[in-house]
Amino acid sequence: MTEVLRYRGRSVSDSDVQFVRELIASAPKTSRRKLSALLCEAWDMRQPNGTLRDMVCRGLMLALDRAGHIELPPVRQRPRNPFLTRARPELVTTVDETPINCSLRELGEVTLREVRRTDEEKLCCGLIETHHYLKYTQPVGEHLKYIAYAQNRPIACFTWSSAPRHLGPRDRFIGWSLAMQRQHIRLLAYNSRFLIVPWVKVPHLASHLLGRVARTLSSDWQRKYNHPICFVETFVDPERNRGTCYRAANWVELGMTTGRGKDAPTRQQNRSKKKVLGLPLVRDFRERLTQ
Repeated sequence: MTEVLRYRGRSVSDSDVQFVRELIASAPKTSRRKLSALLCEAWDMRQPNGTLRDMVCRGLMLALDRAGHIELPPVRQRPRNPFLTRARPELVTTVDETPINCSLRELGEVTLREVRRTDEEKLCCGLIETHHYLKYTQPVGEHLKYIAYAQNRPIACFTWSSAPRHLGPRDRFIGWSLAMQRQHIRLLAYNSRFLIVPWVKVPHLASHLLGRVARTLSSDWQRKYNHPICFVETFVDPERNRGTCYRAANWVELGMTTGRGKDAPTRQQNRSKKKVLGLPLVRDFRERLTQ
């Protein structure tokens, strides 16, 4: 068999191409979306939770079509892209903003809730949009959101998402091959937003919350996506802060980004460089990620 195309780490052979051609020929009136679902089932392309990897399969078929290996049926409709038309979260103006200025002990019990797809998710997104300097951005891929409460009030928010595929300092720290990275990247999570609301001034609260979420994140991910998390990471802009709370929570500085981003058209820096910090959630994370 001869490889004719490689897509997201998957080798597509000439026999695979012939199979796709026969699939299209067997259902000439079938839409592209239905064809991708049929191919997913035929090749058993599934996420860890059993859901078909329909968008990956659709992209693979489109790549084969553009390369001239297959001919897809005409596009029937162009559905709305939710990532381009998604409304910004509403600003939060109704929460109690009475200052909280005390010690962590005096703050009392702190409750951490995972709020994705609950009535509280809107509040989480709105607080980040209102008070985080980067505003709210929809997390990529698999993701979870948390709100921390104290004294019956929201005091902090987290969002966690799928990790970037390629990140030099992290990849060198783990020591995995490209093949292992492709296989196990889903076992990493990226802390895309962390907000403590501005009217809360409690020393050591940030590192305390980071420690709390690190102890529950993997099990929450397992319940939601049917696989654990072994390693977490984040970016820190050194022009704004030093990442002290992460270091206090035992996160390790792994290095600096190149300042190019994943979509850089050239190898020239086009944004500020960030510090990369990471935290293993299990002792044998290297063995799990490189086996």
